[in-house]
Amino acid sequence: MSTSTKEQHLVILTGASRGMGRAIGEQLLARPGHMLVGISRGVSQELAAAPKGEGSALEQWPHDLDDATQAAAHLSQWLAGVPAGRFASATLINNAGVIARPAPLSDAQLPDLVRALRVGLEAPMLLASAFLKATGGWTQARRKVLNISSGLGRNAMASQAPYCAAKAGMDHFSRSLALEEAHSPHGARVVSLAPGVIDTDMQVELRGGDPAKFPDRERFTRMQTEGMLATPAAAAARVLAYLDRADFGSQPVADVRDA
Repeated sequence: MSTSTKEQHLVILTGASRGMGRAIGEQLLARPGHMLVGISRGVSQELAAAPKGEGSALEQWPHDLDDATQAAAHLSQWLAGVPAGRFASATLINNAGVIARPAPLSDAQLPDLVRALRVGLEAPMLLASAFLKATGGWTQARRKVLNISSGLGRNAMASQAPYCAAKAGMDHFSRSLALEEAHSPHGARVVSLAPGVIDTDMQVELRGGDPAKFPDRERFTRMQTEGMLATPAAAAARVLAYLDRADFGSQPVADVRDA
């Protein structure tokens, strides 16, 4: 994405109030000419106070993506009021996700299963649909959809079936979406990107799992003690560097560690 103040760039970012999502938001706002719409369960005072580049601005929409229909409707309505030529680029970053309490599926709590699939898979699909439909006539804007996936969408792990399934579904719907957009003369570029292993609240939850129900717990404890976890800021920088690549979208499913 260009940083010229003569151009304005729109980014819609879910999960913008914490962890890597907030770091992505802070780094985008520091660039000139960026309009960031953050969608999270609550408003982040830290994000609101982040330094802003010339011409950059922030809106925060409090939506619980456990029910993404309201967020998708809000996005559709808001985009419908944006003039088609206002932004040089428009990007949707589906970053929000939740990890269920580590446990075998036979021992899972039904609300945890529902939430993991709704936030991790249903919400990205609804928001991508709303975004692409509303911006379909923005023929002068470069459009991108970046879905934040995980290595666990490509490598199964016991006691995390909901999260693995949501991320695997995200990868495959990204492949389908990329094929659809490739047939459009002004189609969006689509990537489902694994950002590496990051020191976030999700890691804390995994390290706190019951070892009798979560055989991989020690693996996550070791990654922390051996300094293998990237900071949210470092991971955000790598994700944004991938988003800026000229060949973004050439591989619909990718990993920053392979870049």
